[in-house]
Amino acid sequence: MALLPQEIIRRKRDGAVLADAEIEAMVRGAVDASVTDAQIAAFAMAVFFRGMTMPERVAFTRAMARSGRVLNWSAANLPGPVLDKHSTGGIGDKTSLILAPIVAACGGFVPMISGRGLGHTGGTLDKMDSIPGYVSQPETDVLDRVVRSAGCAVVGATRDIAPADRRIYAIRDTTGTVESIDLITASILSKKMAAGLGGLVMDVKFGTGAFMSDIDDARALARSIVDVANGGGLPAVALLTDMNQPLGRSAGNAVEVRESIDLLTGGPKDERLWEVTARLTAELLVIGGLAADAEAARVKVEHALASGAAAERFARMVRDLGGPADILEKDHLPAAPVVRPIAAEQSGVVAAVDARAIGVAIVALGGGRTRPEDGVDHAVGLTEIAAIGEAVGAKGRPLALLHARDEASAAAAEAAIRAAVTVADTAPAQPALVAERIA
Repeated sequence: MALLPQEIIRRKRDGAVLADAEIEAMVRGAVDASVTDAQIAAFAMAVFFRGMTMPERVAFTRAMARSGRVLNWSAANLPGPVLDKHSTGGIGDKTSLILAPIVAACGGFVPMISGRGLGHTGGTLDKMDSIPGYVSQPETDVLDRVVRSAGCAVVGATRDIAPADRRIYAIRDTTGTVESIDLITASILSKKMAAGLGGLVMDVKFGTGAFMSDIDDARALARSIVDVANGGGLPAVALLTDMNQPLGRSAGNAVEVRESIDLLTGGPKDERLWEVTARLTAELLVIGGLAADAEAARVKVEHALASGAAAERFARMVRDLGGPADILEKDHLPAAPVVRPIAAEQSGVVAAVDARAIGVAIVALGGGRTRPEDGVDHAVGLTEIAAIGEAVGAKGRPLALLHARDEASAAAAEAAIRAAVTVADTAPAQPALVAERIA
């Protein structure tokens, strides 16, 4: 007897624990379109309010991972471990673009299956799409070839990898069901398990720009991901990192790629961005057996950056995926026609930032989506963002440099950014950049 989607939704709405068969039926229906967008949205909302038990989370994650092809790298005889990193999302979070080539330069292989922007946060896939010619969703055979040749491939899930997640993810983005531990866990790990990984490091963010603004909620999410991953045979470690302000000096798509390339090639290096990236990368090297401990791993990370080996891996990846061969030497990224500073209305220091509001402002500029089918303006965003504790106003710097498509959208974004930044005489002490490690 067929399991009716509406009955499964009703049972979860009423707080029932779903059987594996019911969960598998919903996931299967998301792939073969026997379940409608409205039913997926209703199911997601029911899970959002009622939650899932740990066995339900495991069943949901496994069903999503098995909804398409599961990669198997054992036949490839790669001379190093297959590793990956994932972030729960934030503003200006471009660590993936830097971490993947560093891990490759250290002997790992990184088939990084990334996502597009979700809610107010930017998506790694949208950033890579700003590179002209870059094929961010290659066929599986191309992904295999690029991982072998470059050591890393920052791409989206191919059509046959976790196809259920692709559909559910897009619907969650526009139906207010993003901030669910159960749904986030399954979405993240289904793609990672389908990618055939041997190790995973998670960057779980807390603060004003994170989906889980409260550190206790972030800790619960990190514990869920680590437990489900390890229970499914995927070694994983999570770091809780601060997202009470944008990470790095840029937020957008092309502007974040530009900052990442600058860092990889010896240009300006924002210390907060580098510290988070280096800590995550070091954890991954230890998980993969490429370093004996965190101290040895950090030495390898620093050398991969300073020697230019990581930059070379990034360039090779871009070239092999159809982008410009001279991406490190020439700026091929799109630029917005309107660029202007956002001046602070009073002098002082940046005391607090509503990072979520900054993310929403970038979405309004066109740098994110309000509907799944929307396109993205890769050129818009912010650069030279003032960090908490820095002087702004008449005696300091502007709040940021705004990149917009037209004057009207620039004016609206300027007002939103000013409202999102608190300027005072002094700045309070900030939480630790890496607050906790969960293994």
